[in-house]
Amino acid sequence: MTVTVTRRPEAPAGPPKLDRDQLLLAQQQTLDTPRMRYGLLARMMFKPVDIMYGKQGSYTKFAMLETIARVPYQAWERVGYWAVQRHAGRSALARRVFERIVEARADQDNEQWHLLIMQDLVQRHGHRQTWLLHKAAPWLISFFYYHVSWMLFLVRPDWSYRLNAEFEDHAEHEYMTFVAENPGLDGVPDPGTYAAEYGHYRSVADLLRQVGHDERTHKLDSLRTMREPRLR
Repeated sequence: MTVTVTRRPEAPAGPPKLDRDQLLLAQQQTLDTPRMRYGLLARMMFKPVDIMYGKQGSYTKFAMLETIARVPYQAWERVGYWAVQRHAGRSALARRVFERIVEARADQDNEQWHLLIMQDLVQRHGHRQTWLLHKAAPWLISFFYYHVSWMLFLVRPDWSYRLNAEFEDHAEHEYMTFVAENPGLDGVPDPGTYAAEYGHYRSVADLLRQVGHDERTHKLDSLRTMREPRLR
């Protein structure tokens, strides 16, 4: 017996890929926009990162941030599967919950590409990575962020989305500021290690601008979801 599927939901396309002019405009927009007012929980994550990796941007610091950036999407996916099981008797609601799970997984995948790109740049520049700063510390901060994200989601989902928006806003400004402070990156070709999956750019500067714009997209998505955090 052959079953024909007439409509298969597509995975989200992810943040839009920008051309050179759009990337330059996006960078300037970020630099002209004040950072969000970060809450206590966000500052509790940003401060240790600045102490351990320095206030200035670097590939090793970005790799650390991208390790952490995946965490809330993983937490939301976990809570989402629990919600699907809980609402299995309400098929329409269960479907809407699952669609949000798919969105969280797509965002998580996008952050994973960022991490792979940053790790590639770290290795290409021969930066030393220690067990304490690049294994233990990311794990500890991620552990904290993960549990805070899903506990907030259970109590007040909008708080969880707000925390993620603050984190993504921080990352967006970190990338765009780093490119602005290192104009020589516009003359460094994009190595294109993950071009097939992420796209190929004229320079490392444009590659980082794209990553920064991705973070803005995630931030805006979280702020938008805050308006209706619970599915009904």
